[in-house]
Amino acid sequence: MSYEFTPADVRFLRSAAGAGAVDAVDALPLTRAGYLKDVAEARRLVGDRAAPVLETVLLRRRAVSKVDAPARWLFTDAALQQATPTPVATHRAARFAGRDVHDVTCSVGVDLAALALVADRCVGSDIDEVRLAMAAHNVSAPLVRADALRPVTRGTAVFVDPARRDAAGRRRWHAADFVPPLGALAEAYRGRDLAVKCAPGMDFAELPWDGEVELVSLGGQVREACLWTGSFAGPARRATVLGPGGPKWTVTSDGPDDCPVRAVGEWLVDPDGAVVRAGLVRQYAVTLGFGQLDERIAYLTGDERPAGVRAFRVMESGHYTEKSLRQTLRRRGVGRLEILVRGLDIDPNTLRPRLKLSGRESATVVLTRVGRTPMAYVCEASAGEA
Repeated sequence: MSYEFTPADVRFLRSAAGAGAVDAVDALPLTRAGYLKDVAEARRLVGDRAAPVLETVLLRRRAVSKVDAPARWLFTDAALQQATPTPVATHRAARFAGRDVHDVTCSVGVDLAALALVADRCVGSDIDEVRLAMAAHNVSAPLVRADALRPVTRGTAVFVDPARRDAAGRRRWHAADFVPPLGALAEAYRGRDLAVKCAPGMDFAELPWDGEVELVSLGGQVREACLWTGSFAGPARRATVLGPGGPKWTVTSDGPDDCPVRAVGEWLVDPDGAVVRAGLVRQYAVTLGFGQLDERIAYLTGDERPAGVRAFRVMESGHYTEKSLRQTLRRRGVGRLEILVRGLDIDPNTLRPRLKLSGRESATVVLTRVGRTPMAYVCEASAGEA
């Protein structure tokens, strides 16, 4: 169970005494091996404030993958779990540049901080007293305690990050179960330029949304979906792939989708998850000059290595059976193997030990189906990005 901060805890943590207590406890290793000993030392150092101080230290250490300079931030566990990584928040905030903006579920202020850097004027609000007090410490922007479904600003562009976990921490996958619900948000801000952050695992085909749905990935992982409406909205679907310095490339539903279904070429590409989740595999294939192995499978193939994406050079291919794959890998002396699977009921972790790998070579095997035929494509280990 995570620690539940109180307003008094936040007041202490924001004070000079609180900052000193956090610094003292942060000097402890707090590793699994010596955790109980370190907790006892933390209690000796800061007394009855040990629990909120310990939680703050641990949350800041976890936050290094989410925010810049986490050592100055205050978080709750739930707020950190839902927080947006800085490159993603920065990318999203760019559409708000030069606008008056209201983050109506600002929580501890991670998204608000990105918005405040580009907005003409920016305000944050939240119904949670503790998170709002933490946001006041984290971000230099006006704040107000308010229910997101009761607008307190006029003429602002609105950003919302509704809660997507229940009290037990389980994910909510349906828009009607968000807090606040998506339908209620759309009604409350009807006629306003609105952006709603969502989990990328939602079923967007069933989502009642007539604006744009953008899927965003960072470091090979799909990090979020954002729903855009009003003047924000562009194509119905967009997939954006980010690098550490910002957008690397994007593909939209407005692009041509006339890619062929063809036999395997020299190269295979497994599209970024944002492209797959956005349903833009065919549009993406056209940008590469590639085709699909099968019209229902996301793997793409072509004869020239594409620039800027991870690609696999095909060494040999054929009908997949476990026995034939084992023989091929043994003949090639493959001892290290990456296994990619689409369209087949195969668990790579279960398959790998049965292949009895041995040798010094590395390879990637792509297992999929073409029509009803299971196929194996043995490739050079990832060629990386060009």
